[in-house]
Amino acid sequence: MNSHASGPLPVIQLKTERRSNHPWIFQKMVEKPAVKPRPGTVVDIVDREGSFAGRGFYNGHSRIALRVLTADPDEAVDEAFFARRIAQAVALRREVLKLDTVTDAYRLIHSEGDGLSGLVVDRFANTLVIEYFSAGMFKQRDLIRRCLLEHFPDADLYWFAEEHVQKQESFDCAIPAAPQPTVIHEYGVKFHAAPGTKHKTGFFADQRDNRRLLADFCNGSRVLDLCCNSGGFAIYAKAIGQAAEVVGVDLDEEILGIAEQNARLNKARVRFVQADIFPWLRDLAVAGRERFDVVVLDPAKMTRDREQVIPALKKYLDMNKLALGAVKPGGIFVTCSCTGLVSEEQFLDMLRRAAFYANRTVQVLKVSGAGADHPFLAHVPESRYLKAVFCRVE
Repeated sequence: MNSHASGPLPVIQLKTERRSNHPWIFQKMVEKPAVKPRPGTVVDIVDREGSFAGRGFYNGHSRIALRVLTADPDEAVDEAFFARRIAQAVALRREVLKLDTVTDAYRLIHSEGDGLSGLVVDRFANTLVIEYFSAGMFKQRDLIRRCLLEHFPDADLYWFAEEHVQKQESFDCAIPAAPQPTVIHEYGVKFHAAPGTKHKTGFFADQRDNRRLLADFCNGSRVLDLCCNSGGFAIYAKAIGQAAEVVGVDLDEEILGIAEQNARLNKARVRFVQADIFPWLRDLAVAGRERFDVVVLDPAKMTRDREQVIPALKKYLDMNKLALGAVKPGGIFVTCSCTGLVSEEQFLDMLRRAAFYANRTVQVLKVSGAGADHPFLAHVPESRYLKAVFCRVE
């Protein structure tokens, strides 16, 4: 075993052999240790036979008891480890994906996808937003901030953890004052990002490539952006896509205020409507008003509870059925889901049923997801949460 400067690590034993290389090991797979290490302690993991099975964070309070960070017995989980993994994540975005050439807003660290289970970092121009999902990463917070500042020396850092995460993982994250709102740039389009407001960041970088692709379908078209949030798709449709008319609909008045500001920032004429999309779409159908050439549907996450997946799919079905009714024959429909628990297969099956009930033929052109700054490991599909389906509707 690898002993650290402070002596050997606590050892946690599994009830079985380690048959998977997934970084999460659940509580029910783990023997109760005689002395429980504190949440977020780095431990050595051995299987039932006592052979080395990995090294990572232990949390006796969490459903995910172990988060494996390395399976290499010779790799210490120390300062150099975090510095190395963070440097690799930064290099992927800057050197391999060359994101700085198209945007100054992207996901810098995508948790398991970058081998850093429980840590997410987003860049918004000069602000780095750190989100902790595990007690282990929270425990390393000072080190993580130091590593990030080596790559972004002038950045303002802001950090938080959602209340339900702090409860589940049993840590208390003192959240600093919100940083100054900033303007980010993406393919020449500008958006306000305000980390620390109730809308997380008020900006979703994961749809960047899908917004850009949508713009290609919009020239001279009438475009409808449902659940438009801060106006991403709508503004791309007008500013880059040269759409003739763009309507954005959302229930949240506050986020529509940000959407209006974003439209002004780009001198893009978009009509934003505050409404629940269900009655709004039903009225559209009843009034027999003109349909749209391009319709985007990008609702908020439906659930994080496995028990609620079926009701979530039912809600997606109802929404998509109505939204399909607003698309002109031969028009383009882009439908999205950011609910990680709903698989791509389930989402496409829901779309098939929605098309059947709406009496429309849906020709799928492309099934897309989050940008490459949201990588997922082949053996950890959980990091792959966003689905975006581009269709032509007859």
